[in-house]
Amino acid sequence: MRLKYSLVIATFISTCVSTYAETPDVVDFQKQIKPLLESACVHCHSEKSSKGDLILTTLEAAVKGGENGTSLVPGNPEKSPLYSTTILSESEDDVMPPKKEGLLAKEQSELLKRWIQQGAKWPAGEKLVQKPRIDFVKHIQPILEENCLSCHNPDKAKGDLVLSTKKEAFTTGENQPSIVAYDLEKSALYKSTTLAADDDDLMPPKKSGGPLKKEQIELLRGWIEQGAIWPEGITLKAKEKSSAPTNNPDNMELVKKIHAFIVQTSKEKAEAEMKTYDTKVPKTGIPFSMIAIKSGEFLMGSPADEGKRKEDEGPQVKVKIKPFWMGAREVTWDEYLPFMITDVGRNKDGSKQKMNAADAITEIISQPTTPYTEMSFGMGTDGYPAICMTQHAANKYCQWLSAQTGHFYRLPTEQEWEYAARAGTTTAYYFGNDAAQLKEHEWYYDNAPNFQYSLVGKKKPNPWGLYDILGNVCEWTMDQYTPDYYKTLTSLRDKTTDFYVKSKTPYPHTARGGSYDDDPELLRASARRGSNSEWKQQDPQLPKSIWYLTDAKFLGFRIVRSLEIPSVEEMFYYWNNGVAKE
Repeated sequence: MRLKYSLVIATFISTCVSTYAETPDVVDFQKQIKPLLESACVHCHSEKSSKGDLILTTLEAAVKGGENGTSLVPGNPEKSPLYSTTILSESEDDVMPPKKEGLLAKEQSELLKRWIQQGAKWPAGEKLVQKPRIDFVKHIQPILEENCLSCHNPDKAKGDLVLSTKKEAFTTGENQPSIVAYDLEKSALYKSTTLAADDDDLMPPKKSGGPLKKEQIELLRGWIEQGAIWPEGITLKAKEKSSAPTNNPDNMELVKKIHAFIVQTSKEKAEAEMKTYDTKVPKTGIPFSMIAIKSGEFLMGSPADEGKRKEDEGPQVKVKIKPFWMGAREVTWDEYLPFMITDVGRNKDGSKQKMNAADAITEIISQPTTPYTEMSFGMGTDGYPAICMTQHAANKYCQWLSAQTGHFYRLPTEQEWEYAARAGTTTAYYFGNDAAQLKEHEWYYDNAPNFQYSLVGKKKPNPWGLYDILGNVCEWTMDQYTPDYYKTLTSLRDKTTDFYVKSKTPYPHTARGGSYDDDPELLRASARRGSNSEWKQQDPQLPKSIWYLTDAKFLGFRIVRSLEIPSVEEMFYYWNNGVAKE
């Protein structure tokens, strides 16, 4: 009795263990086999296209087979060509699918084998239809590389998710599993792409170009449904997102309209008529002041014996300057934010996603896309200098302001900036050569509260009434930065009036003045610096934004208005200085 009882118990335990072990491996026809057959087989083996007289849309047709007999023998994979032809060498004529269409992955063939071994269960009445086959390299790799890899790579694994390799993609992430073959509900990567545009968990997020297009989401869906095949040895890298042209109407024709408005509106015709004035941004009512700066001649650059001087500051050259107005203060967030942030959906180039025939000129001008982080970085906005904009963004702000006011605003040239900063002086600073006096006039590393920028206009102005011209934040100029700038000026001789170095490459462009994060030598009137790609190193977008320099928290701008109104072509170039593309 004891032996018999023991055998019964052993058999029972063995059965339970066997059942427990086998249950997770049971192949689900609807979730695993159906997507596989519909994408890899039905296009050639259906009622419309029965190659070899074989139809695979129903169980009965599959068992019946074609000109070579049955294709499916439930319980016997080796006698089932539906499986056995998938493991043939790619060079054999009978391999299915043929090489030109892409062989099945090993795991897909193994799945077919197990399904047949388990009896090839096919629900009664279930008929297959053709579905597109998703190829990882052709369809999925571009989606991931252009939309996901910039934030989910070994160097920057947001949410602990890395999508660079197959192993990482399937095993990492706070919400793992991120990818589960044949199971959409368990695949966080797919689920996150289907969320609402304003959902915090949407991937990619709206600020980074999300949501994905409907067809991209469908490709991800099909890929996972068909087994999420990721060929061995493929490592993904972040790439720029390809985008269709937007036919941006911010073009020469638009500038012609703005030019005509400026010619009609601007009243001052001669230098004698120029006066300092206070005004407001028409769209917002935010005040700003413009200082009248008379024409003149000055010695540009630093003398060879000036302390802390750099080679790119000379040799000194005499430059003639035409009259212009310059902003008394750096452009503040109060002025800039209404240009930077709107409720209008915009393409990456700044054009409106939905154009209307009744759009005002100011609505047509390219404006920044929504920033991907808070751009003041907690340093304050009301009355503080705007920062972190690209030169392109600053140029477009000038165009936006000009279209409202009827006055031609732009960035200063290097010549104009240094002329105004020196304010008739020839010393290292407009107050002399003693850096100890900086604390009375400018914000810099030694006196900046909390090591950040300060409210504009709180220190003493220079002799011409310009505040913070050497400190607080450094300021964009119009020029492409060149180390031999002064040698170029010297060679021009009497042609230096109105000269600036036009853009040919995205970097570097010249910024002038020092900042709250700089030592005294960088606050000298002749000090120069060139922008570089590291100023937007932390930008997670691909391509990186043409509007923001996340790493240039020390950089802002102030505007000028020239008395002489340039031609339409010149005006267009000032506002579209060739720096948008990288």
